[in-house]
Order: sequence, then structure tokens, then C-alpha cells
Amino acid sequence: MQRFLLIASCVIAPVVVAAQQPVREGDPKLTEIWQPEPTVVKPGKTAADAPADAIVLFDGKSAAAWLGKDNAAAKWKIEDGAMTVVKGAGDIHTKESFGDCQLHIEWRTPAEVKGDGQGRGNSGIFLMGRYELQVLDSYNNRTYSNGQAGSIYKQLPPLVNASRGPGEWQVYDVIFTAPRFYENGTVQSQARITVIHNGVVVQNNAAIWGSTQYIGIATYEKHAEKESIILQDHGNPVSYRNIWIRPL
Repeated sequence: MQRFLLIASCVIAPVVVAAQQPVREGDPKLTEIWQPEPTVVKPGKTAADAPADAIVLFDGKSAAAWLGKDNAAAKWKIEDGAMTVVKGAGDIHTKESFGDCQLHIEWRTPAEVKGDGQGRGNSGIFLMGRYELQVLDSYNNRTYSNGQAGSIYKQLPPLVNASRGPGEWQVYDVIFTAPRFYENGTVQSQARITVIHNGVVVQNNAAIWGSTQYIGIATYEKHAEKESIILQDHGNPVSYRNIWIRPL
């Protein structure tokens, strides 16, 4: 009986292997795509440098791409290549509007630690003016998980805490897909976001629940296909630098 099984397995095995490796016939060129040819874009010298087709939103010298309250000039402080929140000056927003995009932004919370939880190095980046990627000093600073750095505020906690210490520059690289709406205002597809914080994935093509809300569950309201990006004045002197964006 054992001998019969051994012979049978030897006979069947080649048949299984053959089934797993079908022979394909025909012209391989039929699956080659030549047009359109991808546009050549010169990348930056490092991953942090703006590629040739990026829109530079802050170059360390001028806040000309931003507006403050009532669309007046932004009144945040520019010094040593950084743009820093001035308490009470209010949020600032981009003059241009954006939808789907790749965003690079570097930020720093104060080296001198004051406060704790949400009162420590708090700011935020609002995609389309309403979907907040939290900025916070989350280095040895416990707060609610969906309110720490790398979270989609009050919605999605980051996969991990990749925060550097107070006073150190940190990096967000963001891939954002805007939501789509039907004509009647209902959601066709949710906004989605991937966030890489200091080289670590903390949001992985995550579906955003809706516009950020401090109280209550986030919901969607139909809005334009492109909206401004907002940087938040939360009363803490958080700094930003090297901000660039690529519409997708």
C-alpha cells in the first residue's frame, strides 16, 4: 500500500507543477504601454528638498503664500528660516487651494517644555481647511491617542508614536486624497490619508471620517474640489519650515 502511494504521488506531482506554470503564447508587446510617457520631474537632492514640479509654500524667508485673519497678511514671526505661531495672531491659510496632493512640511515644538497633554506644543495642519493632522509635542507626553502627534484629530490615532524630543525638527510627508461627493451632497468616497512621520508610517491610506470636530462625531459636508490648507494658532509657539506641495 505504501509503495502504491509513493508511485501515485510521483505521478501526480509533475501534473500539479505544470498546472501552476501555464505556458503563455502570443505577443508580449500587447501588454506594453508606451503612451502617454510619464513627465520627467527632477527630484530634490534629498527627500526633504522640493522636486522641480512642487509649489513652495514656505522657503524660510517669506510668508507670501499665506494669509491670516480676514485675508490680511499673515502675522506669524519669520526668523532663522522658520515661521512661528504668534499667540493671538490667528490661523493662517494658503492663498492657493488644493485637493489631492503630496505635502511635505517640517515642524518644531518649543524646546522649553510648558504644560502637558494638549497644552504642550499644540498646532495642527488642516487639509482642505477641515481635516486636521495633529501637531503636538508627544514626546513623553501622554494624552488621548487620537489627539497626539500623527493623529487625524479626534478620529484616527497614529499607528505608532514617532515623535522626536521638544525643540527638534520633525517631518510629515503626506499623501492626501480629497473626498468626492454626489450632486445631492452625499459622500461618493471618503478622504484618505497616508502620513509618514520622521520616516515612519503612522497613517496608512486611512479613511477620514469627516470634517474635524472638537465635540461630537466627525461628519462630511459637501465642499469645493479644492480648498486652502490651514496652519493652526493654538496659542503655542510652534514653528514650521520647508513647506512644499505637489497637486496630484
